[in-house]
Parts: sequence; structure tokens; C-alpha cells
Amino acid sequence: MLLVIDIGNTTISLGVFDGDRLAASLRVATVLQKLPDEYASLLLHLLQLNGIDPKSVDKVAVCSVVPPLTGAFEELCNKYFHTEPLTIGTGTRTGVKIRMDNPREVGADRIVNAAAAFQLYKTACIVVDLGTGTTFDTVSASGEFIGGAIAPGIGIAAEALTARTSMLPRIELQRPERAIGTSTVKAMQSGMVFGYLGLVESIVSRIQAELPSKALVIATGGYAGLLAAETGIFDAVAPDLTLYGLRLIYYMNRA
Repeated sequence: MLLVIDIGNTTISLGVFDGDRLAASLRVATVLQKLPDEYASLLLHLLQLNGIDPKSVDKVAVCSVVPPLTGAFEELCNKYFHTEPLTIGTGTRTGVKIRMDNPREVGADRIVNAAAAFQLYKTACIVVDLGTGTTFDTVSASGEFIGGAIAPGIGIAAEALTARTSMLPRIELQRPERAIGTSTVKAMQSGMVFGYLGLVESIVSRIQAELPSKALVIATGGYAGLLAAETGIFDAVAPDLTLYGLRLIYYMNRA
């Protein structure tokens, strides 16, 4: 089986593929202070809880935007799964050409998303990743990563609002009943959810205007479900897009 690991700033997403089937999808918190053995204990236990024998994992692909944890997971894979993981980085074949001023600046997760979107949909795409950050990644009809936009994520914005104000509480990010909130919490939910919808719709519209033809718009990331339910701008919602991209790139490099 193939284990894929996407190490993000807030969440580590993991998937186990049995052939082309995603047999398990897991998420754990990103904690910089955890040691490889601590993550291994957690991961092995989660696999067993999901009916997966850790001994069946013989292939691993890793994508990371948290350098201190990249080495920790590489060590974990060598020690507990007895395999050298494929870590996405410079020189890794992805199936997309990077047309950026400095290709080395582009986060591995963005490239993985772009590669997955192009291989799955075979057309020009705008991938909106609604996670810790909100990223807009544009792939041309010929499979070139041509750039995009980066904004703070909705979760970061909500936390910053609470941290920088004395009277505003922490809130659960959920669908507001109305734009006009009748309590502080409802008003904050309206501002966060509808405000980010406006941000997403505006940036996607501006990107579309700069493209020669209309691109497919794909939502992914932890907040994709929340925001996609409130707008018709998305053509597809693929919460596990990064996991499928890691599988694709693994076999492209290790076939």
C-alpha cells in the first residue's frame, strides 16, 4: 500500500491507497515539537483503528511546507515502514511545467494540487485551496503552472480578529443564517464566511479575465465544504486533491 503525507502548517493530511482506491484519509494537528517516534506512535495507531495493517505500507510519498517536520517524517518512514519516502522537491517529476519568476519559491503542496487537477480534468484549472492560507493556483490548458494568488486563510483571519480585539469571542466557523447578524457571534460568522466568499469570487473572476478561455474552478482544503456550499463559482469540490496528487507523482517517479 502507498501512504501519502501532506505536511501543512496547521494540519497533516494522510492517505492510504490500495491501488487507485483511497482506503483511508486521516488528519492530525501539526505540532513542531513532536519527535519522529511520537508521530509514529500516533500514525501507527490511527492506521490500525482504520483497519490498515502498518506492515502493508511499503511505499510513501511526502509533501511538506514545514521544513522542520520534513526530516522527522522521513526518519519515521525509514524506521517504521522500512522504506525511503519520495519527498516532493526540486527535480521531482510532476507532469506540470512551472512558469514562475522563481520556481523554487512555489510551495510543494501548490505544485501537487496543480499536477492532480491537470491530470484529473485535462483542461485549464484554477485550484482554490482553502486551508491555513487561501491559495489560487492557475494551470494552463497545456499543463503549465502559470501563477496565482495567496491570501490569509479564513481560520487565521478569525483567530487574528479574536486575538487583536478585547470584546470579540472565539467563534465556530459555520454557515451564517443571514448576512445581518443579530448577535456578535452571528455577525462575526457572517463577516468571515460571506467576506471570504467575496474574496474568493473576486480573485477567481480576475484570474479568469486574464486567461484566454474559461478555466475549471476546483475547491480543495479544509474549508472547501463550508464555502463551496454558499457559492456557484466552483465547478468541482475535491477535498482530497493533494492526496491524489501525491499518489500520481509517486508513481510518475517510482514506477
